Amino acid sequence: MVDLDKIISLCKRRGFIFQGSDQYGGLQGTWDYGPLGVELKNNVKKAWWRRVVYERDDMEGLDCAILMNRLVLKYSGHEETFSDPMVDCRKCKKRFRADQVDHNEKCAEGDKHDLTEPRPFNLMFKTTVGPVAEENNIAYLRPETAQGIFINFKNVLDSTNRKLPFGIAQIGKSYRNEITPRNFIFRVREFEQMEIEFFVKPGTDDEWHSKWVEDRFNWYVELGIKPENLRKYEQKPEELAHYAKATVDLLYRFFPEREDENKQFDEVEGIANRTDFDLTCHTKGGKLVLADGREIPNTHAVNKLTYFDHETNQHILPYVVEPSAGVDRATLAFLMDSYFEETVNDGQRIVLRLHPELAPIKVAVLPLKKNHDGIRNTAMQIKNTLMKKSGWRTVYDDTAGIGKLYRRQDEIGTPFCVTVDFDTLEDQSVTVRDRDTMAQERVKIDALQDYLAKKLGNCR
Repeated sequence: MVDLDKIISLCKRRGFIFQGSDQYGGLQGTWDYGPLGVELKNNVKKAWWRRVVYERDDMEGLDCAILMNRLVLKYSGHEETFSDPMVDCRKCKKRFRADQVDHNEKCAEGDKHDLTEPRPFNLMFKTTVGPVAEENNIAYLRPETAQGIFINFKNVLDSTNRKLPFGIAQIGKSYRNEITPRNFIFRVREFEQMEIEFFVKPGTDDEWHSKWVEDRFNWYVELGIKPENLRKYEQKPEELAHYAKATVDLLYRFFPEREDENKQFDEVEGIANRTDFDLTCHTKGGKLVLADGREIPNTHAVNKLTYFDHETNQHILPYVVEPSAGVDRATLAFLMDSYFEETVNDGQRIVLRLHPELAPIKVAVLPLKKNHDGIRNTAMQIKNTLMKKSGWRTVYDDTAGIGKLYRRQDEIGTPFCVTVDFDTLEDQSVTVRDRDTMAQERVKIDALQDYLAKKLGNCR
């Protein structure tokens, strides 16, 4: 299986992902998605949205502001507790997360690290709203998308007349001032989340939690992740957040080079049963209960975030099941799992066997001879027709010989190449080449769209 170094090289070489602010030496923990990367990432998000919103009858979408009233993050507990333990090495002056540094690791200044005692470091980016930088104007870049969903529970409920169970889905940027961002796009300071808050009646939460675990696991597998590279990990009681009844993490094999197989896996998505913790925090007259037992009464909320249950004629606080995935980590997982190297005719072929739904480009139309007007014009016409009628991302490329063009499209994951040659001008047929098998088939131009549609399925 491929390691991160090869993926990073491919991403830079082919325009998937670049270092953020590269022109000025970069900015740690930030990455820019290039021409192919933005297409891949958008396709991951579209596939998720289609699965959890369009293909379900119990889900609504939402897009909340990144900046929120400071009180949202006060009563969610983020102001008080959203921190990681931080240590410094007295020798090399480097800073680490206390739970991620090996105390026996060799220091750059020799021998082992000489670490300080851990201290909490709040991960939220602080800013001010308006022209005056004072205490009353403090705000934060949101550390997660979930809180915007919780505070909009009543708005969505009232405007849609939804009945329990139902969910609210959101895709959006979040920001965490990570102490040690690392491992490419795996741990970054600016990232994108795909989150669902699924509201259910108390007593049905365990069943729904199990259903969501299976559904989310299957989504990755159906889009090409090999089951042996994906694990379910049920958090132990001592590992759970204090508000969680149960959490199952979906772990992907991000680090295959590590000797200990258990350390090869890390989280790509978490599915948590959060009970009624969040709505209790934000409802009028509610309270935030911290891990140490302290309670902070909510004296600012203006609405009750309750649901009227017609079966019992009572207002209840729904329980919440939260499937929360990282777009960047999911994108990385799909890249790693689709990467293959093989020898073809004594040469190396790199191919991304991405699921067609995720592939940045669906079809590449290639002229066998670029300076032949008939071939070039026919190829451009086919490209334009496929784009307009099918909506597939289709490109025309004549910047190299046909062999190099095939290899280039293999390396970026394009499922099909269509080659226009001299015979095309005579018989109105083209050569369609399959990325995975390299098999070639002659297809009539007027049958090409139907042929590709059967191969590509519901891709757009």
